[in-house]
Amino acid sequence: MPDGEWYLHLFTPQQPDLNWDHPAVRREHEDVLRFWFERGVAGVRIDSAALLAKDPALPDLAGRPPEPWPPGTGEVHPYIDRDDLHTIYRSWRAIADAYGAVFVGEVWLPDSERFARYLRRDELHTAFNFSFLSCPWDAGRLRTSIEETLAEHAPVGAPATWVLCNHDVTRTVTRYGRAETAFDFAAKAFGTPTDLALGTRRARAAALLTLALPGAVYVYQGEELGLPEADIPISRIQDPMHFRSGGTDPGRDGCRVPLPWTAEPWHDPWLPQPEGWGAYAADRQGEDPDSMLTLYRTALGLRRAAGGFGGGSLAWLPAPPGVLAFARPDGLVCVVNLSGAPVALPAHTSLLLSSSALGAAGLLPQDTAVWLRT
Repeated sequence: MPDGEWYLHLFTPQQPDLNWDHPAVRREHEDVLRFWFERGVAGVRIDSAALLAKDPALPDLAGRPPEPWPPGTGEVHPYIDRDDLHTIYRSWRAIADAYGAVFVGEVWLPDSERFARYLRRDELHTAFNFSFLSCPWDAGRLRTSIEETLAEHAPVGAPATWVLCNHDVTRTVTRYGRAETAFDFAAKAFGTPTDLALGTRRARAAALLTLALPGAVYVYQGEELGLPEADIPISRIQDPMHFRSGGTDPGRDGCRVPLPWTAEPWHDPWLPQPEGWGAYAADRQGEDPDSMLTLYRTALGLRRAAGGFGGGSLAWLPAPPGVLAFARPDGLVCVVNLSGAPVALPAHTSLLLSSSALGAAGLLPQDTAVWLRT
């Protein structure tokens, strides 16, 4: 500051952190919550939910990484996942319950037991599932992530959540069209080769996979349109991550471009829409029975109206290598083929929905998912 004093900021100088030990700060945020809940807001997403409370001494990291420290060390990070922040969320939960509202936490933590603490019955209702979000397009890895997610939510009775993308992550269509389909901030680079047709096919299958799993699903804006990651001209990049990397990291602006609701392009938006994005426009896709938007609308309609979705059990079914198959209540079965060849479907009475057309003799092509009724 001009007077020589400093203030704490964890992300950018334009985002100074608040002192959550000060009663006035807590009261102010409680009033903010009431302000929005009284106006009918259904819920609030809490950004960086594990980073509110700080060690009062504000010690330096002394060369330690700014990420959460590995579990099992017994060390307490000076500003990530500190026990005293849970009293903040308990006070917020009491306010939300009075209005029938919900909280969604952005909680990036490697320790599943510590993660589950945020979902206790008197704290947050749900939290984003970053393990599943960053998982590669691999049957074994996805199954492990699903099993671990259900196991870590079970002790606190919170609904599992599933998400493929968010405002920080390379869009699903682009990521699934690359040689490396997992997400890692450190791996982001300009000019990564991408097969958008392959990525779109996989993203369609992933949509049916996530919507068939037990719990809640979050759809990041533009996923329902099948938007790829946009290439932002260097002169228009705004994300601080790009500048902090010395220009090697393309940043996150590519997944934050304004949505093409209509084929008519925006006039000079804050981030430019790429040429050709009119083909992804909602007004065009809504009239196309084979579009990504139609797939999402059909799947969401079935999820609301048909039995077997939402909460309830999941039982894995026998399947060939590279294939995920599981049963839900009311005879619902989901099969996803991540192998390199078509596979036969299990016995069923009806086909509810397929992410892509079935092959000859009714075989399930690779990178395709189906919902069946047995």
